[in-house]
Amino acid sequence: MRSRKFPPILINIIHTALHTCEGVRFYASDTCGICGGTLSGYDERKKRFALLIEDDKPCPVQVIIQRSACRSCGKIVVPEEPFYPGTRIGSPVVDLCRSLSLDMPCSRVSANLQRMGVLVDRWTVRHYTSMPLPVIPVMELFGMQIPLSIISLSTLDGTVRDLEYLDMEEVLTACNYPSKIPLSLKQSDR
Repeated sequence: MRSRKFPPILINIIHTALHTCEGVRFYASDTCGICGGTLSGYDERKKRFALLIEDDKPCPVQVIIQRSACRSCGKIVVPEEPFYPGTRIGSPVVDLCRSLSLDMPCSRVSANLQRMGVLVDRWTVRHYTSMPLPVIPVMELFGMQIPLSIISLSTLDGTVRDLEYLDMEEVLTACNYPSKIPLSLKQSDR
C-alpha cells in the first residue's frame, strides 16, 4: 500500500497547535474548593504535553503544573490541566489518535502520526482509542478527521504572538476541559 502524502499545511497546523502550549502554566485558584481557605504554592513540575519530531530529533513540548496546598485544611489542590485522566500526553494528541483511528487501524495511525512529526507508539494509540472517553468534535480537513481541539489551539497561536503569553483558561477551553470528564468515565477498562 502506498504511503499517503500529507499536505504541509496540515502538518504545520498540528505542530503550531502543539507548540502553542509550550511552557503554559496551569495553577489552582487562590481559595480552597473544600474549605475556602487560602492556597499557597506547594510544588510545580513539567509534564510532557507532546513529543514532536523536528530536524529528525525528538522535541518534547512541556507544560507546567503548579500544585497548591491549603493553609487551613492542608489538602493538596491539583489544577485543571489539558490531559484526560489516565493519560500521559496532552488531550489534543489523544484526540488526534482517536479521530484518525476512525478511518484506519492503530498501527497505521501511529505510522501516519510519525510521518506528520508526532511521536506516539501504536500500543499507546491502541490504549487511548479504547478508553471510555466522551466523543470528540472533529472536522474534515484535507480528507481526514481532525479534532477541533487541534484547530482551536492552532488559532490561538496568533493570540500568543500578540500577547507574548497564553492563558491556561484559553488552552483548557480549546481542549474542552478534558480533566473535567465525569467520574464514571475516568476508569479505564484494562
